[in-house]
Amino acid sequence: MTAKPPNPRRAQIEAFQAQIWAFYGHSGRHNLPWRGTSNAYKILVSEVMLQQTQVSRVLEKYPEFLRAFPTIKALAEAPLTHVLAAWQGMGYNRRALAIKRLAEEVATKHKGKIPRSRAELEALPGIGSYTAGAVRAFAFNEPEVFIETNIRRVFIHHFFSSQLGHPMSKLVGDKEIMPLVEMTLDRTRPREWYWALMDYGSHLPKITKSNPNKKSKHYVQQKPFEGSHRQVRGKVLKFLTAKGKCTVASCAKELELNPEKTKGVLGELVHESFAILTGKTYAIRH
Repeated sequence: MTAKPPNPRRAQIEAFQAQIWAFYGHSGRHNLPWRGTSNAYKILVSEVMLQQTQVSRVLEKYPEFLRAFPTIKALAEAPLTHVLAAWQGMGYNRRALAIKRLAEEVATKHKGKIPRSRAELEALPGIGSYTAGAVRAFAFNEPEVFIETNIRRVFIHHFFSSQLGHPMSKLVGDKEIMPLVEMTLDRTRPREWYWALMDYGSHLPKITKSNPNKKSKHYVQQKPFEGSHRQVRGKVLKFLTAKGKCTVASCAKELELNPEKTKGVLGELVHESFAILTGKTYAIRH
């Protein structure tokens, strides 16, 4: 079952906007480095990094990555091993592969410039609806309509709060939230408006008893990392990146892993274009 979308009056919308802007004025995260640029490449890097990763971790890795690959041309021309090495510690290594492939495509198909249109952005490797909208808003100040975790939390908290307390309350879908995002969007300052929404959403868990996002249809509780398949994948990919190549036996022995599990992970890396298999030897794809 899905929650019924509210239909706020103009006065409610203005009150909501005033509250968000007021919070941003006194508590906004104004010093985040990716907010000090309109360079589409640097913004894209930050958006890819911020997917499923804490801001504190991105603050560490973001300047390191840009020092290694200051332009999209530099990233496109870099060996994959260098990109994966620079990405170490971020997790979800598919993002590193995707942004590397994206850079190569932008270099060849768009003359080294991040495209501005949503259709062209969404056609790039690893770019979905949210990232395309975010790049358009933050790099080009376009009044895009998009949603992510913190934005979702803000709208559920403010516009669906009466439905949150009852155990039989219906879940809130993005389909019900998106019209509210569009309705409340500050079209004169979309870049800063989305920063303000995200900062307020990030702050909400500190002042609410429960996470409003648990009432979202799209809420997924993250599984523990320790002992997970994702952890094993990360270890194997890190080893392969450092060594350049390995066999199932050498990788399993070095990492003290089950050979069958190691073979399965290496097979996944080949399937996903991280690696190639020649005979019995696996190597990072160049």
